[in-house]
Amino acid sequence: MTRVAIIGAGPCGLSMLRAFEHAENKGEKIPEVVCFEKQEDWGGLWNYSWRTGSDQYGDPIPNSMYRYLWSNGPKECLEFADYSFDEHFGNPIPSFPPREVLYNYIIGRVSKGNLKKKIKFNTRVINTINNNGKFEVTYQDKANDKILKEEFDYVVVSTGHFSVPFIPEYEGMKSFPGRIMHSHDFRDAEEFRDKNVIVLGSSYSAEDIALQCNKYGAKSVTIGYRHNPMGFKWPDGMREVFYLDKLEGKKAIFKDGTKQDADVIILCTGYLHHFPFLEENLKLKTGNRLYPPKLYKGVVWQDNHKLLYLGMQDQFHTFNMFDCQAWYARDVIMNKIKLPNADKINDDINKWVSMEEKLENPDQMIDFQTEYTKELHEMSDYPKIDFELIRKNFKEWEHHKVENILTYRNKSFSSPVTGSVAPTHHTPWEKAMDDTLKTFLNK
Repeated sequence: MTRVAIIGAGPCGLSMLRAFEHAENKGEKIPEVVCFEKQEDWGGLWNYSWRTGSDQYGDPIPNSMYRYLWSNGPKECLEFADYSFDEHFGNPIPSFPPREVLYNYIIGRVSKGNLKKKIKFNTRVINTINNNGKFEVTYQDKANDKILKEEFDYVVVSTGHFSVPFIPEYEGMKSFPGRIMHSHDFRDAEEFRDKNVIVLGSSYSAEDIALQCNKYGAKSVTIGYRHNPMGFKWPDGMREVFYLDKLEGKKAIFKDGTKQDADVIILCTGYLHHFPFLEENLKLKTGNRLYPPKLYKGVVWQDNHKLLYLGMQDQFHTFNMFDCQAWYARDVIMNKIKLPNADKINDDINKWVSMEEKLENPDQMIDFQTEYTKELHEMSDYPKIDFELIRKNFKEWEHHKVENILTYRNKSFSSPVTGSVAPTHHTPWEKAMDDTLKTFLNK
């Protein structure tokens, strides 16, 4: 029987498990599937832990999730086609839920069957080598400290790429008397109440952590960008300045001449695509981009078609794109999709990569990733979902952020699965300090 290893039980790994379950429920014979998860529960990034550094077994913590995180995009853009928010919660809920609500939804979908039995928790994959057409996977059962090996026909890498921080160094860091941390270790904005916070970066984590610190009472938040500012209309107490030059004592000095007292430096400087559990010739080597090279249809490893990667793109689309990738990967594994010859694969990858390299603004990027996801969607039996509505929702959301970065989470969108319109949340985001499921769903 064909054996498939899935590495990681976050949203991508769960999409892969769900894709096989979907086929099995239709009466199809599916391969034997084993999923390896180094955390003690499923949900990946959404499975919040207070821990930073190492876990109780000495393994680096993969999780970058923090308290008070609310979705920074409309939930309607990430809705599962086969499991709507309305189905899970019993009625429509607001468009921008906090982490606990999204976690509840993700886990709700996979809890109904026997998928949990296919996952080895507290299990770290150490090495994966290709041996005579098979993959030899070496892994550690962390709780019992045992090293084991198994053979598989296919490997699906679904570890995400938001767990190994990229940490640059700036002059003066060694003697800075305050706190220096990467956003990977950020857990609670309350820690920085009444503090002068420097956030370095200009992407989603910089945007959100800066807003969190402001919302929970930081004295000032100064965002240092390197290439392009985010350019939002920041509230009082927040500003964007150009590129940190150096630290002198407690002062941060920027290249545009700005000087700012600092108690903490938060490095929102991104993550590395890092796969220490794969042998060298199986490793995807890429920065964070919408179409990583060497992946056919963004999924199949060009040099070995039995190795598949999920969710390795920079992302507008998330959960339903991961689903489309997983359904496609499943059909490749089950021989329902025949791959073309090497030249055609190479031409297809080059076509997408060259299109990606011409993108200039968020609207074009949204269009690019929507077209990519639609193409995958048409290649499998993933249920119907309105990607044109998702495209429209994304563009509206981008414009709402430009209008007012503090209030965009108070808007409502309609579902691409059920068509229902989200109600307005009972408390505007900037005043909603309690992010629990109970408070959020309380009318």
